Amino acid sequence: MNSYLIPANTKKSMLIFGLFTKFDLILFLIGIGLSLLMLMILPVEQIVVAIIALLPALVTGFLVMPVPNYYNMRTLLMSAISFFMNQRKFKWKGWCVPHGEDQKK
Repeated sequence: MNSYLIPANTKKSMLIFGLFTKFDLILFLIGIGLSLLMLMILPVEQIVVAIIALLPALVTGFLVMPVPNYYNMRTLLMSAISFFMNQRKFKWKGWCVPHGEDQKK
């Protein structure tokens, strides 16, 4: 009877810490590095400048944040974008639709 039950978390062992891919960690580390660099360069005396300096870490942290049924927000957004951008239109003709015949009866 060759029916197998595959657990929902089978791919978690392929991820780092069970949550991240290598690209996700590299992306997050780049965001943190940019934020630290901006914190050293910009004069952080106002709250707006501090938020701007922390923005790369916040955005990349949001992108690698885990969500249910996806690895993280980045894969969820990529799936949504590909769903809406790559929609194909299928023309369906059933067995009752005449193919090229005149309908003037």
